Amino acid sequence: MIIVIGGIKGGSGKTTLCTNLAVIRSLEGKKVLLVDADEQKSASDWADHRESLGITTPWTTVQLSGSSVRTQILKMKKDYDDIIIDTGGRDTTSQRSALTVADVFLTPFQPRSLDVWTIGAVVGLIREIKIVNPDLRAFAVINRADPQGVDNQEASEIIREAEGINYISNTIGQRKAFANAAAEGLGIIELKAQDKKAISEIKQLCTHLFDTTNTPN
Repeated sequence: MIIVIGGIKGGSGKTTLCTNLAVIRSLEGKKVLLVDADEQKSASDWADHRESLGITTPWTTVQLSGSSVRTQILKMKKDYDDIIIDTGGRDTTSQRSALTVADVFLTPFQPRSLDVWTIGAVVGLIREIKIVNPDLRAFAVINRADPQGVDNQEASEIIREAEGINYISNTIGQRKAFANAAAEGLGIIELKAQDKKAISEIKQLCTHLFDTTNTPN
């Protein structure tokens, strides 16, 4: 399966989701390719840090950009069970190129007005891409969710109304464990001091994304 994690606005934790999904799927025995198609190259920096620490890394990480994202993925997809692509938080050629060959597009949103207000632009992007990739499935999730307050609920209501996007109801909280894991070149499930809630949230997201058979377009 080819999954693109992207969107229109930065800062919503896309790279964190990409790297953690790569760790989970690899530990489940899948052959995984992690593609860094974001000009900030955060996923590559994390992978390099992990390698420098000598941590066993059963997946492959590569950097791609522009239209070569599509051409290279088409060449490599037969060699992997899963391809997870981090395209960052802007409407770039790299993101559009990746979406033309993707099975799933996930856009994480922080529960903030400036983030959720981009939903219309995301819907427009999906509509355009579906002209060339009609089988693309689009999902949205609230990431870096607040522990309490009404912002999560208000954001979810807006996203649920968006045409062509499937809302994933299990949110991912703003948890320090994610930052701690990244600093150590790890995924959240590899931390010695485990945050059970964080692990449960990311595993639920993983299950939802990789079991989309019964989810309508």
